[in-house]
Amino acid sequence: MNDRLYSVEQVAERLGLHVRTIRNYVRDGRLNAVRIGKQYRIAQSDLEAFTGRPMPDPPDAASGPRRGEVSSIVEVEGVDRETADRVSTLLTSVSASPRPDGPPLSVRTVFDAERSRMKVVILGGLADTARMLDCLEGVLAP
Repeated sequence: MNDRLYSVEQVAERLGLHVRTIRNYVRDGRLNAVRIGKQYRIAQSDLEAFTGRPMPDPPDAASGPRRGEVSSIVEVEGVDRETADRVSTLLTSVSASPRPDGPPLSVRTVFDAERSRMKVVILGGLADTARMLDCLEGVLAP
């Protein structure tokens, strides 16, 4: 028998329920739990008894593939409306290309004509974001 203990949050995530629902089950006595300090811990055997079926061990985070994500904000000064539109179109089209192995790339651009300034926000995987920044540099380089 597995002596693994789960937090209320972990049980809620595994069952696809809200945390409050799990806490209510514990308080009502429908799901056995042990109170440690101010938190409940639920044994795997109690969780299996509650669901009526065996619960597989969660995947080990260390054994899964590692992925990194980047959040970048690039501020470009001294741009006119035409350049801002060109950059925005390019980055939007590059971000729309399919990525079979990574998270989708998200790009947002904002142009401030009064200050001749543009901000580019890029959210995505490490390699995709690096390629996007290379494209940006290629367009903006003199």
